Parts: sequence; C-alpha cells; structure tokens
Amino acid sequence: MSIVLFEDNRVSGLYPITIGRPAFSITCGSYRLIDLAADLDHRVNWAIRPHLREVAARDYASLKQFSDGDLNRTDGDPLLLINASMVPSADVYRQLSTMLREGKPGVVRTSDRVAAALLGPDDPAMPPLEQIADVEPFINCLALKPLPYKLPLFTYPHEVVDHHIRVLAENLERRLERQSYTELREGVFGHESTRLGEYVVTDTSKGPIILEEHAEIGPYCLLSGPAYIGPRARVIEHSAIKHGTSLGHTTKIGGEVEASIIEPYTNKQHHGFLGHSYLGSWINLGAGTCNSDLKNTYGTVKMEYNGEKISTDMQFIGTIAGDYAKTAINTSIFTGKLIGACSMIYGFVTTNVPSFVNYARLFGQVTETPLEVMIATQARMFARRGVEQQPCDAALLEAMYELTRHERQIAGEPLSL
Repeated sequence: MSIVLFEDNRVSGLYPITIGRPAFSITCGSYRLIDLAADLDHRVNWAIRPHLREVAARDYASLKQFSDGDLNRTDGDPLLLINASMVPSADVYRQLSTMLREGKPGVVRTSDRVAAALLGPDDPAMPPLEQIADVEPFINCLALKPLPYKLPLFTYPHEVVDHHIRVLAENLERRLERQSYTELREGVFGHESTRLGEYVVTDTSKGPIILEEHAEIGPYCLLSGPAYIGPRARVIEHSAIKHGTSLGHTTKIGGEVEASIIEPYTNKQHHGFLGHSYLGSWINLGAGTCNSDLKNTYGTVKMEYNGEKISTDMQFIGTIAGDYAKTAINTSIFTGKLIGACSMIYGFVTTNVPSFVNYARLFGQVTETPLEVMIATQARMFARRGVEQQPCDAALLEAMYELTRHERQIAGEPLSL
C-alpha cells in the first residue's frame, strides 16, 4: 500500500499559511496531516508545489517514502490519495483507516473538491509525482464510485483555527491512547524530562494537558486544558496558557495565549495577549504585542481574502500570521487580520499585511522588505536555535518572495520600492 498526499488548486486560498509550507504540514489540534498519514503505517509520498519539494524531502526524510515506480501498482496493492488540505483529526484518521481496511476503490468528495480516492490495481497508473501539477483532474477522469465518508478540508485560513478548537480535546485523547505518558498531576501528562515550575496552577476540567519531552513550564503559570505543549517548548514564568492552545516544538511563549496554534521555532516570549490565532514558524512577537479576537459589536467576523469579504461565522477569530513574520514592541493587531510571511509590522495593524513588507501605516510608511535582508535574517535566526541554514532554505525564501509579489502590487498601500 502507498499513500500520496496531494495539494489541489485551492491551496493558495490558505495563504499566508501555505506560502512556505505544504498544506499537509499545517498544525491543527496538535497534529499535522502528515503525522496521521505516517500512523497509517504505509509508504508515503506527496505531490506538492515545486518550490516546496526539496525542503519537504529533507524535513520528512525519516518517513517510509516510495518511488514513482510504486504508482504503477504492479504488485496489486491499492493507492490511497489524500488531499493535503484535509483536517488532521482523530475522526479523520479513523475514517481513512476504515477506507484502507475495506479496500473498496472509490472517491470521497467534499463540496466540489476531491478529499480522498482509493485506486485499485485495475485503475490507470498515476503520472510521476514531479510531473503532475494537479492530481485532481487525473482522479476526475477515472470512473470511481463515491464512498460514504465525510472528510473535511481547509478552504480558508480561519477554518484552521475553527477546526483546531473543535478537535483538540479528541486529538489529545488519541495521543494518550497511543503513547506512554506519566500523569504528573490530575489530567496533566508528561515525561521524565518534563519540567513544571513551582506554583503552577492547572485546570483540566475541560480537557487534558499534555507536555512532551523536555517541555518546561516556568513558575507562577496557569495551564488550562485542553492544551498541548510540544517537545522542548518553554513557557515563561507568570504566563497563562489557556484552553485550546497548541505549542509546537522549540517554541518560547509568555503572556496570555488562548485557543491558538503556534508552529515550531516561534517566539512570543513577553507579555501580551494572543487569542484564537495561528502563528507560523520562525515568528517573533515583540514585547506587548496584542491581538483582538472579538468585535466591539460581538457579531461574527468577516475576513478579507484577495479583496473579497468572507464571513467566518465565528465570533472569536484573531490573526493569521505567515512564517517569519515579526512585530515590534506594543504592536496592536485588529480582529481578523492576515499577516503576510516575512513581514515586519509596527504600531496599529488595521488592514491585512502583504508578505515581505515593513508595515508602519501609523507612521505613513509601508515599504518592501528586500529579499537579501530576509535571507540574512533567516541565517541569524537559525544559528540562534542551532539550525544550519542550507541552500534550499534560502531558495524557499526566494520562491516565497516571487509568489507573493502580487500581494505588494495590489495591497493598495503607498509602497516605497
């Protein structure tokens, strides 16, 4: 059995989250889709945008990958195709496991998109993964019967936060069932290397709290479940990590965080509020940075995507920030704003922020951030965390810069280039 995670032509609708990462590496409910695919215990590969292939091959080299020859299915094994934008939840994992176990060829559609397809030995072979720009048209050409599964897909960035809040508790229960933890106190689970500071208050009335290996919680902190603290994550003293929060590995977090996803290597070290938000990797929030996640009218929030206002049907939604974004001290981000990748923001953020800009509208300035500045910044950030910058890392920034050029051209801001 082989599994292919494929990105469809809607993946750009998840910008700024997916500018520099495959859709299957979005964290939601403490899992990424590629984590669940690996748990299916079959060989995994992917059909993703060209600029991500080299970095993905490096980052996921430990997976049991397969070659294009396996796509021919000459051994009679079926091939499972999974949309990379699928929500990574315990329920989704159960459905995919059932789909594999029953082994009936067919397709699952979510709205007008292919969510998953199981190909049998009689179905045509797929083209080589690096030669196929979009897997969905290939699937649509096959006479596959519909399968009765419900597999949700991300369409807009705010849906990542929405689904995260819905599935986190169940996903944490799945972790507890599949992995070995020590119950440090009632409802709080960790490892021998986990460190809980003095006078830490925990509340697990709404769900468990999981602390992975070498996670550290400083003194005088509040932890409220459900919450996930990833490996080597550090929570600074006097912090409040409230229900619905997931911290990726090697993060450093302080202040108040509620119902938010923070990807690996991101710093929010100082005081300030972050609520109902998504932060990509390698982000740094300056001291006093806060976001709003509730309108003064208490109504549902609309977010702007590509110039179009989309209702989120959510009363609480904060900010969605792409990888490598930075904020200055005392930055204030209004409700439901997008922060582009590699942007540097100052003051009040009242509009969406394009990628690769210095955004200081309060001071009448929105200027483009030179690519070479971001590459140099990346090298310094990596060095601080003991990570070596490789040519593919700089090449990824170059591709991200070109992919987002249109954002800076249509942003409606007086850019100084």
